Amino acid sequence: MNTPVWHPYAHLKTQTPAPKVVGGDGAHFVLESGERLLDATCSWWCMIHGYGHPRLVSAIREQAGELCHVMLGGLTHDPADQLARELVRITPAGLNHVFYSDSGSVGMEVAMKMALQYQVLTGNPGKQKMLSLMKAYHGDTTGCMAVCDPEEGMHSLFASLLPQHHFAPAPTAPFDATAEQVEHDLSALRRVFERHHDEIAALLMEPLLQAAGGLNMTSPDYVTGARELCDEFGVLLIFDEVATGFGRTGKLFAADHAGITPDIMVLSKGLTGGYLGHAATLATDRVHDAFIGDTSQHAFMHGPTFMGNPLACRVALESLRVFEEENYLDKIAKLSQQLQRELLEDQALNAHPAVADVRVLGATAVIEAHSAEALKGVGDFARERGVWLRPIGRWLYTMPAYITSEAEISQITDVMKAWFSRS
Repeated sequence: MNTPVWHPYAHLKTQTPAPKVVGGDGAHFVLESGERLLDATCSWWCMIHGYGHPRLVSAIREQAGELCHVMLGGLTHDPADQLARELVRITPAGLNHVFYSDSGSVGMEVAMKMALQYQVLTGNPGKQKMLSLMKAYHGDTTGCMAVCDPEEGMHSLFASLLPQHHFAPAPTAPFDATAEQVEHDLSALRRVFERHHDEIAALLMEPLLQAAGGLNMTSPDYVTGARELCDEFGVLLIFDEVATGFGRTGKLFAADHAGITPDIMVLSKGLTGGYLGHAATLATDRVHDAFIGDTSQHAFMHGPTFMGNPLACRVALESLRVFEEENYLDKIAKLSQQLQRELLEDQALNAHPAVADVRVLGATAVIEAHSAEALKGVGDFARERGVWLRPIGRWLYTMPAYITSEAEISQITDVMKAWFSRS
């Protein structure tokens, strides 16, 4: 029977019925057919504890018996207050203020509005545009589409709807780049600042790992240099850590690799362990305090209905406790070492004529093919072998749950390699 559900990113003419998920445990989800599939994508990178984690499920149940939802306008509640304090504690020093929303995309919309209003309130009304990077992806809402890569991104159809912003070349220097490689990238970024800084409110960046735009990985020194350029030209720095936050790059936040604090940071996905949609946009005192004043312009006019939802805040708190108590950063380090051994150091894979590059950062590994055509059919191929893989264009990647076992990681990497060695 056909379902009325309209699935995302689907070509409706050729779409086949989606398999129905009826449950999950650990790193696997279970289909109605009885198949158990090892989820190599962490359900779009958010289910960091896997499925059916007893502590997270219990936290939701307990909170549901107390308070499921209440508006945050003019009210507050313990889960929202406690989570805000925890986020301030664990994020880079100085991010002392937390604004909630209900998804990563909306969290980025909040960040952009916050940056623009900050510039107006501090006497820079001409700073009305954002600076983004090529290969960027920040979400599918209208404001976010305008700061995604305008050439290789997925939103070209909507160009007439979108405001025009500035873009700098995507960084090319890898994570372990030389000083010369990083300087080449920073010089390109500087040239954009020099030409347009008088109209740029903020630089938006997915630090170290540009995710959906091609899983591009770059150096912490590039991030540090970007911070310095923002300070030099009076531009705010916004980190989109929706995908990179909560351990994905090997540290709790990608910003920690560079040891810097952005002016604004956006968190989602792993924030709740993937169990409920939620996001947080954090700001420094500098940004927050600019909104203290007597005029109507000083109020920040944004308020998603489900911001600070008690269920989401409660499960986020439990997710953070599990992360710390069970030393997840150690788990991620071991997982990363295994991905490097099994993919990055595989000479046959790297030499395969269909493979353009293999790279690993933290709990993320990607095999970049020369074309998307080279990956056609890989999803069905993986499913036949008990693994759920969903490539992005020409990038075959894994972002597994952090609880994925060594044997399960090998199962994922074996399938990825088998795809390229099948003929």
